[in-house]
This record gives sequence, structure tokens and C-alpha cells, in this order.
Amino acid sequence: MQNFLFHKFFSGIKGADFQVTYLDGTTEKYGTGDPRFTLVFRDKISLTELTKNPVLTFGEAYMNGAVDIDGSIEEIIRAANMNKSIFWSKTLSKLAVLPNLRKQKENVQYHYDLGNDFYSLWLDETMSYSCAYFRTPEDTLEQAQLQKIDHVLKKLQLKERETLLDIGSGWGWLIIRAAQQYGVKSTGVTLSEEQYKKTKERIAELGLENQVDVQLLDYRALAKTGRKFDKISSVGMFEHVEQAYYPDFMKSVQTMLKDQGLMLLHTITHPTEEPSDPWIEKYIFPGGYIPSFREIIQLLPEYDFHLIDAESLRLHYAKTLDNWAERFENHVETVKGMYGERFVRMWRLYLNAAAASFRLSGLNIHQILFSKGLNNNLEITRDYMYR
Repeated sequence: MQNFLFHKFFSGIKGADFQVTYLDGTTEKYGTGDPRFTLVFRDKISLTELTKNPVLTFGEAYMNGAVDIDGSIEEIIRAANMNKSIFWSKTLSKLAVLPNLRKQKENVQYHYDLGNDFYSLWLDETMSYSCAYFRTPEDTLEQAQLQKIDHVLKKLQLKERETLLDIGSGWGWLIIRAAQQYGVKSTGVTLSEEQYKKTKERIAELGLENQVDVQLLDYRALAKTGRKFDKISSVGMFEHVEQAYYPDFMKSVQTMLKDQGLMLLHTITHPTEEPSDPWIEKYIFPGGYIPSFREIIQLLPEYDFHLIDAESLRLHYAKTLDNWAERFENHVETVKGMYGERFVRMWRLYLNAAAASFRLSGLNIHQILFSKGLNNNLEITRDYMYR
């Protein structure tokens, strides 16, 4: 009876060729062609939970070893995206509600304070944990991350002695490189204690204390100090700004950005407004929300922000995640020793599923450049970005 009910569920998945090996050892094929992956049941899974919330239930089953995957995780994502009405529902999770600021900090620390020892295993030397920029398919991850940082800084058209703020400054390489390459005074803010400590160490090692600063501080608290900046960047942080706080974010940027100043916002986007993925929300980025591109664009006029440039880096992020997933697997025994098998399976699923989603689902990433008020003194072509 159990197999029959699961068979009915899997038979509803259209356009995908796969097979399932059940607990009793029987194997059923689904689709019309050769199977592209096999799901192998190792333990009981609640059919009720699977039909009610397939993404969360499957993610947990894989993490717990109740199901294994023979084949590529990307093929599973492909099948899921061809059957969105089965796997994702607008009713799965509610759009963000207002939490307190302490909770927001806890959400950030949950992910980023896993430890610098963990992230240094599979990130590049710059410790950049955001989409890289590949000029050629042969670029190393470190090359591509430096190119991403340089691409951001070029778009901001920095000039010597200007001031730069990086909201969500990560491990600090953008504010360091801005000071080194452009002679600006740069400031970063982060809510992650691990990132803050590492950035402070890097600034001291490079002797840049008079030019580069990092603060363990919420950007809204910085806005209340009255400080103004010529340029502002935010790379891979906006996904942690819950939807209800978008006006706070934009108002803070408006307050801190000088007239005619530039802001570069680098963020993952959806084609349309969607609830957070329930598995990602529970295990990877609690409190996170991915905006639609149009959500961001329609906010700009409300704060006298004027769009200058918008660029999609969708396939760059797929390639970045492929690199991270490969490097993660190269150190999987170390990670297992640090956090256990369940954690390894969780992060393997996250990195590979995310890479596949950028290729297959419409998930995107945009760099959005805008000015506060009209600025008639900027470059009028994109040529400067590629010199």
C-alpha cells in the first residue's frame, strides 16, 4: 500500500525520466526514456509530509540519509522545475513578517558564523562568498572573484579620496581593494562576528588602518550617525533584508549617500515575487527573502534614485556555485569531522541545487547601479567598465 501511494505521487511528475528504488527493494521507472537519476529509499518517509511540502520533506530526507541520490542533483532540480505546481506552492510559506533586530542578527550569524575555518576550506583566497565574474571559462575562482570586485568598483567610478561604504562587507576584500586600487577611504559594516574579526586582521596585516575601517554594526544604526558617503555598495547582502524592511534599507541608503552619489546593489533575484523556499528558509538562510527584479526597480523612484545600469550575472553564479561545490567535496572529510555527515549532506544539496537553479529555474542575479538624484557627470557608455 505504501509503495502504491508513493507510486501515485511520483507518477504525477511529468516530463522527467527517473526511477525509484523502494524500501522493499523493488524499482519503478517513471517517464518515457532512460532514467536520468534514481532515488533510493533507505528509511521510511512520511507520504503525508511529502505531498504537503515536497521540497522541505525531500531535503530533510536526504540530509537524514532516508533517501539517496544516484545521479546528478541537477537532474532532480530540472524535474522539480518542470513540475513547479507540485513542488512549490504560494501557500508553502508566508512572505516575511517583521522580526526584531536581534533576530535579524541571529539569522545572519546562523549562516556566516559557522566559522572562518569552514569557509576558508572551499572559498577562494579573498574569502568572497558571492557571485564571481568569469571573463573566460578557464578563469580560476580567485581570478573571477577579484574580477567581480573590480567590476563593482569600476561601475562605481571611484575617485581618489572619495568615501565608500560597503553594506554587508563579508570578509572585507572589496573595501581593502577599493583602498588599494583607488585611494579611497572605505568602510564596511557586517553583523557577523567571524567576518568582522577576519576583516580587522586583514586590515592590520596590510597596514591600512588609516584608510580602511570595518564595524560590527547594523547599517541602520550607521545611518543614524549622520555619516555620508560618496559611493555605496552592497554585494550579496540584500537577500538577508526581509521584504518588510525594504523601505528601511532604501531610506538608510538615501540618508547615507551624498547627492549625486552612486549605489551598486548586487543581489539574487526572482522573475516574480515568490515565498521563500521552505528548506532553504529552515536550514540555510533563516529569515532570507529573494526579491523580484521589478520589486527593486519600482522602489527606486520613491527615494529619488535613478537607474543607470542593470546587468544579469546568472550564469556566472551557476559557475561560481559549481566551483564551490567541487571545492567543498575536495574537503568533505574535514567538514564531516567538524560538523558531521548530516551537515555535509545538507551543504552538498544546497550548493548543487543552487547551481542548478541558476541554470534552470529563472533564478537570477543582478548588479543594479543607481544615483541619488540626477548625475550628469558620469560616463555615458559602458566602455569604462572594460578598460
